[in-house]
Amino acid sequence: MRMYDVIMKKRNGGVLTEEEIREVISGYVAGEIPDYQMSAFLMAVYFQGMTEEETVAMTEAVAHSGDMVDLSAIAGIKVDKHSTGGVGDKTSLIIGPIVAACGVKVAKMSGRGLGHTGGTVDKMEAIPGMRTDLSREEFFRVVNQTGLSIIGQTGNLAPADKKLYALRDVTATVDSIPLIAVSIMSKKLAAGSDAILLDVKTGSGAFMKTLEDSIALAKEMVSIGENAGRKTAALITDMDIPLGNNIGNSLEVMEAVETLKGNGPADLTEVCIHLAGNMLYLAGKGTIEECMALAKAKIEDGSALERLAAMVEAQGGDASVILDPSRFAKAPYSMQVFAEKEGYIGAMDTEGCGIASSMLGAGRQTKDSAIDPAAGIVLKRKVGDYVTKEDVIAVLYTSDSSLLEQAQKKYVSSVRIQVEAPKKEPLIYARVTKEAVERF
Repeated sequence: MRMYDVIMKKRNGGVLTEEEIREVISGYVAGEIPDYQMSAFLMAVYFQGMTEEETVAMTEAVAHSGDMVDLSAIAGIKVDKHSTGGVGDKTSLIIGPIVAACGVKVAKMSGRGLGHTGGTVDKMEAIPGMRTDLSREEFFRVVNQTGLSIIGQTGNLAPADKKLYALRDVTATVDSIPLIAVSIMSKKLAAGSDAILLDVKTGSGAFMKTLEDSIALAKEMVSIGENAGRKTAALITDMDIPLGNNIGNSLEVMEAVETLKGNGPADLTEVCIHLAGNMLYLAGKGTIEECMALAKAKIEDGSALERLAAMVEAQGGDASVILDPSRFAKAPYSMQVFAEKEGYIGAMDTEGCGIASSMLGAGRQTKDSAIDPAAGIVLKRKVGDYVTKEDVIAVLYTSDSSLLEQAQKKYVSSVRIQVEAPKKEPLIYARVTKEAVERF
């Protein structure tokens, strides 16, 4: 196989064979195919797209470019969840314990945040003593012992994806639906779970800005999962407004705990009940309605919170902060943000809110940036709320007072106040399975 021929075939709209795709991926990982030829290939895919068969073949090739995790040492059905990323998205810390309390195992490998979106591993490491770098054996032991474990990606998981993403990032080929689907699903397949629920965000704070693009991506990923023999479904959830009220690492852990106590914000609680219910459905625990009722019950009886505390303790963390979140270290500096005029909050640039939080130290500008675990934003008013000029709409927190002024300006510019009340949008737009797209 000549890479030149493959590039030309795809450039001209041809359909690549499974063998051609496998050789492209293995050749690139081995260093036999140079970046300039792979860049040309990615651009051809960007413009010509890929068939379902091509996308499945490329995902399998990328997944098998490194370690394939064997979870057979963990008893029972294992269910994974992946979010395409958002602001205030601390759902993994809530739904994992709920699902584990229902007797379904959650063995989850998560990533760190970069840019305006937070990473689950960063949130976990805001818990004093918490380890996310477990060995494979420790990971299995914690899941068998507590029902769940969330760790950073370990070993040589989908190395082709790391190389491809770095190249896509500098060649303007990131926002290709087949390539996004390959990137996400290759890691999910390599991680070894029996079933996969995808939380595809849509809106101003999401990677996919429109509902139609979000549904198209969800359909692509569900198809890949099902073709690979994994039960897979997706929910399309709103990210036009930050999820919950807290943005920032320890702040989000605190809010996750409050949600597991039954005191969480209504939007965050609703999304988590839907996500957990769908995970339980994929695990065969009943109808969607029965599974959502089961999820609610595990919050009400306190068993989901107990699972979170047990996982934290098993991974070396201080479980006392889970039982009493007031024990988290507080940021030494804060600033109230006031409404600039009277009216309804009509819209929030969710990405802008995430950037403001990152500017306070809660996120990374580069992959090597240090994170301030106590930094972030607590939202006091959100879309639909009526405000006056005296109302506090948010409070900023940081360990570096010099960061407050610019972050405050960014946050204020991300909030639009208007005369008329905005239309209320749904939190869950659609559910995508191999059979259908169900719009809500």
